[in-house]
Parts: sequence; C-alpha cells; structure tokens
Amino acid sequence: MKIITFKTTKSSPYQIGIIDSSQKRIISLKSLGLGIKEMQELIMCYGRDLEQKLQGALDNRTGDIALNDIIPAAPIPHPAQEIICLGINYLDHAEESAKFKKEAFDGKREEAVYFGKRVNEATPDKGIVPSHKNITEKLDYEVELGVIIGKDAWNVKKEDAFDYVFGYTIINDISARDVQLKHKQWYFGKSLEGSSPMGPYIVTKDEFATPPIMQISSYVNGELRQKSSTDLLIFGIDYVIEELSRGMMLKAGSIISMGTPSGVGMGFEPPRFLKPGDVIECTIEGIGSLTNTIGE
Repeated sequence: MKIITFKTTKSSPYQIGIIDSSQKRIISLKSLGLGIKEMQELIMCYGRDLEQKLQGALDNRTGDIALNDIIPAAPIPHPAQEIICLGINYLDHAEESAKFKKEAFDGKREEAVYFGKRVNEATPDKGIVPSHKNITEKLDYEVELGVIIGKDAWNVKKEDAFDYVFGYTIINDISARDVQLKHKQWYFGKSLEGSSPMGPYIVTKDEFATPPIMQISSYVNGELRQKSSTDLLIFGIDYVIEELSRGMMLKAGSIISMGTPSGVGMGFEPPRFLKPGDVIECTIEGIGSLTNTIGE
C-alpha cells in the first residue's frame, strides 16, 4: 500500500493516509479513528493487526480526501536520525565520479562507502530546493532508492534482512559538488538545508519482489539524465542491513539511501549543474515520481 504524509492547510498538523485504488483519493487514518498522527508512529506500531485494518479500509471504502486537494509532505518530514547514504554504489557512477575528481578508477568497489546526510526537514514532492548560491555553484541531483527500516535491527543476518524493511520511497540526494571537493568529504556538501527531497510516499515492501528490482531514472527539465535498475546495486539492501547492524542499531524509521547511477550533472563534459528554475523529476518503478524545482 501507498502511505502518505500530508496537510490539509499550511497551518494544520500532519496527517497520515493511505491512497485508495483510484490513486486519486486518500483514506485518512484520522477518519479510521486510529489516532496515528505521524509516519514514525505508524512504523513503530505497524504489525499484522494494523496492516489488516488498513487493508480492510482499502478493500471496502474510497478515500475521503482528494489527492489534488492536499499539501504534500515528505513521508518522514523530520527524520529522527540522519539519513544513512551509500556513496558510489553503482559502478558506472563510480567511474564518472572518479573522472570528475580526476582520480584513477580500477573498476572495483570492495567495500561499501557510508556517510550521513543531516536533515532538519525533508523537502516534499513539488517542494522547492534552495539554490544556495552563496555557498555553491555546482549543485547536483542524484535519484536514489530510499529504504525505510520497520523495526529495530541489531545483528541481522543477510537472509533475514528484508524482515526488517518497512517499505520504499524516492530520495533525491542533492549535492554541492564544490563544497564536497573543498572539504574532501561529503557531509557538509550533502546536508545543505532543503537538499533532501523525499517522497511522494512510502510503498510497503509487500508490493515488490525480494529483493526489489526497479527501474530508476531522473529527468532535468524533461530531459532524461539517469536510467538504470536497482539490480545493478554493488551492495544490495540485505548486505547493507547485515553489515550496518553488526555495529549499530538501525532503529525503526531509519532511512537508508542506496546510492545513485551514472548520469548526474558532474558526469557530463562539460558538467551540467543545476540552476534556479530547473525542474528535477526522479522516478522509481512501482513507487512513482518525485518532482522538485530549484529556487533562487
């Protein structure tokens, strides 16, 4: 099922809803009397009973709110912890990244690269991404599969990893390349305010095969830039959950961003970085599209 976070007015509190079979209306959890107000809360209490209640609502009623009438929010607007990101997790992106940094690339990636992305507030579908012209001239896009952890994961075996997955979303890992190069690490250049578009909703894992194989693409102003598939991940979801949970607790509601394929702005000759007014659409098969505009 597709689970969305939204508001009905700018000043109203967040609500959680499920998108009905028409794909045009939302069944608000408020209307079901469940008392669940935020996605983190839903993830924490999600289980067979709640799943059956939500599925029953989908089977027996239509939505009470039109999708076009809401103000969309990121599925998890205020993540409890930083997003865990994988760097260089598609070989073709590893090659273009090395080329941009004028480094040699041997075609191998023996260990996963992890970094944190600080997010005070995730940018929703249709939201504006600040250009941060005062600090960067090389703002870039990266379409990525977001994995939402469904329950606390500690010392998880690879074969059990998907038992700990709640669902999937789309993340655009907006990156300031010049800031990255200046500081010789990724944290600051990946964590500028508004640089974490996420959405448009979470799709629960039961909608996909295990592991999920999805086409993943991005467009800038309607031009196809990235096109790949999640079966080309160097380090898969199960590997990542097993490795990370050996040394850290992956709390329920944690977000893992699985890396991006080639076709980002820095990979072109000359590079094609984002500018104010550019529209980026990130699409992942089975989830949908996340569209954002670069602001002034």
